[in-house]
Amino acid sequence: MEFKFTAEHDALRAEVRSFLSANIPSGPGPSRPTSQENWDDQLVFLKKMAEKNWVAPAWPKEYGGLGWPHIQQMIFSEELSYAGAPDAGRVFSVGMIGPTLIVHGSEEQKKQHLPRITSGDVIWCQGYSEPGAGSDLASLQARATRDGDDYVVNGQKIWTTGAHHADWCFLLVRTDPDAPKHRGISFLLVDMKTPGISVRPIVNMAGYHEFNEVFFEDVHVPVANRVGEENRGWYVAMTLLDFERSSVASIAANQRSLEQLGEHLHGTNVGGAYNNVLRHRLADLWVSNEVGRLLSYRIAWMQEAGRVPNYEASVIKIFATELGQKILNFGVNVFGPSGALEPGSKYVPLDGVMEKGHLSAVSPTIYSGSSEIQRNIIAQRGLGLPRD
Repeated sequence: MEFKFTAEHDALRAEVRSFLSANIPSGPGPSRPTSQENWDDQLVFLKKMAEKNWVAPAWPKEYGGLGWPHIQQMIFSEELSYAGAPDAGRVFSVGMIGPTLIVHGSEEQKKQHLPRITSGDVIWCQGYSEPGAGSDLASLQARATRDGDDYVVNGQKIWTTGAHHADWCFLLVRTDPDAPKHRGISFLLVDMKTPGISVRPIVNMAGYHEFNEVFFEDVHVPVANRVGEENRGWYVAMTLLDFERSSVASIAANQRSLEQLGEHLHGTNVGGAYNNVLRHRLADLWVSNEVGRLLSYRIAWMQEAGRVPNYEASVIKIFATELGQKILNFGVNVFGPSGALEPGSKYVPLDGVMEKGHLSAVSPTIYSGSSEIQRNIIAQRGLGLPRD
């Protein structure tokens, strides 16, 4: 199979690169999808995206998108990630709640929320995980009790990325405690300014504040803010429109890291007598990343052909995120002791991007389905192996 882009694809790539070159904020934070650094600059960038209708270009036109096919969306994501463009919460608003509302939302909910996403006016966060319900999400215990036209929500969520910036939260709560755990769950849209909500920061090991604990104490949420049927929220939450499942953004970020390392090693004697060994290792990682790029392109090609990637998406998710860890681990170790220095240190190489990236690269193999979960999907749906 040989992947070739059309003249239209090449023109789009050139347009996106030109836009990014002119509009990437000065001194952008790390190119992680959930980065919360330089937030004001991220919002400015989001507004510039909105001016071009590029906040959610793969959405249908009637919902504020451009109806882009999968290949165009993949090119767009690849260029944004390679350039280190700020996400400004699009991973949750565009990638999660928007598609969910398009499929399951009422007309009133669509009219209220979708235009405010594509205009860049509203930021969303995700209220799923709890201290005792992570990979086993259906064990969640946050409770919503019906009280007339409202639900009264009590409970706690954790690892809530961007809650300290978010205007709204899409929230999973238990509305029938006596039902089997995958049932009795409802999906609510919650205004983060509602009385009774408190947000406490969690600083990760890289020193970034992305995550939060969120506490709900007698929080009143209108029943009209429920998406789908009561007690059927699990099935709403599992909605996934295949706008983008190729993991091409991770591959593009990997390429950026490899190029930074290559430029630094070129013409230097890093590693002394082991310089050639380091170069061969870098070449090996580069080849692996090109394999990942082709796997990503294959996903987009399948989607464009009307096929639904399943285990194929799990393959590239594992491959891209675990390769990212290997690249950044290599990057830290190439520089010896100085590779572990923080940004701003006198002798830190590459301004510490490898050290910060190395610490930040742990979470991508956990969120959006851990590598263990992805391997189970590959085993069962790809290889046809039994569950037991």
